[in-house]
Amino acid sequence: MSNENYVVVFPSLFAANKITLLIRNIKKILKINNQRYSKVSRDGNLILIDANDPVFTSTTIGLLFGIKQIIIAKKIKNDFTTVVDEINKIGSSLLLKGERFYVNVQGVPKGYVTKDVELSATSLLIENNRKIDAKPGTEEKHDKLLFTHITKSNAYVSIFTDKGLGGTVNNSQNEKIVCGISDEFSALACLETIKQGFEVKIIVFYQKQSELINLVKILQKILSRTLQTRSEIEFYKITGLDSNLASKNFLFGEILSKIALSEKISFVSLPISPLVFPSTLIKKLEKKIFDFGLIPHIPLSGIGFEIFDNAKEVGLEKYIIKIEKTLQTKIVEKHGKKLSNEAIGSIMASKKTVGVKLGPNIIHEILDALEVKH
Repeated sequence: MSNENYVVVFPSLFAANKITLLIRNIKKILKINNQRYSKVSRDGNLILIDANDPVFTSTTIGLLFGIKQIIIAKKIKNDFTTVVDEINKIGSSLLLKGERFYVNVQGVPKGYVTKDVELSATSLLIENNRKIDAKPGTEEKHDKLLFTHITKSNAYVSIFTDKGLGGTVNNSQNEKIVCGISDEFSALACLETIKQGFEVKIIVFYQKQSELINLVKILQKILSRTLQTRSEIEFYKITGLDSNLASKNFLFGEILSKIALSEKISFVSLPISPLVFPSTLIKKLEKKIFDFGLIPHIPLSGIGFEIFDNAKEVGLEKYIIKIEKTLQTKIVEKHGKKLSNEAIGSIMASKKTVGVKLGPNIIHEILDALEVKH
């Protein structure tokens, strides 16, 4: 067998029974981003992409949910000597002077065990890299991870490894849901909704025009993960509302419910968490959605510190301080000033719909459509 380079995708645990849909999503996102490939195939639960440009292809696929890990790897025969030699060859080409390496082999070898490969490859790497003083490290402390995965017939020796976003496969729920974005915390709730397999209709709420630049930058991060080449984003200007988080969520819940009804969408995503909001308040918010004949969804239910990992993974790390501030806010269980039906009608009438197409100029195009100076 001749050696071949592949982009190898490892589905997440929650995507293991949805691999066919994940493959369709991979093909779709590669087409959206004009990434060329020869073939997409499978080796057990692994998905193999024979791509023209493996680096850009792996980066593009990394936008999808439902993926545990992505590697660029050499495909070789599942044979002990062949695998050990290839790990040594690739490892020696990657190691720099004084670096510590860690050999990690997973999968289902035939006639030998993964530990034997790890020990043999480590010994060979030590012997062949004495001149550059490369030494073995540990799983916790190393400079280079030399990862290999073995299937029944083949082995994949990694040249490059990247972590996936996890979650389940995009749009695997076969349900649309309305989610609102008014700040960094609600943006993460919307992202988590996508990560849980819903197709989202995104609504943006703002009080001042000066807020729009920041919100559009956040929106860009989210849209690139929706698998929608073109979206219709609705913007609503909120007036006459106090800063109380409970009041905001009740108002946004009512507006999102009215939008969902008009669009014949059954689900409404709420940017709340039982770890932050009182349970009695959550119950009232859920009842408000139920009263519209809709189903409330709380995407951040049960999610703790991993919310910060999610923010970093999708490029929202610079907003973490603001997210922390929201998490530390004491939620007062009151409705605050209740807006009249006329005031709510005025908010609904402020709607501006912007057709958004994914691309490098998306931020400028949205702001231009909203007539915002930038």
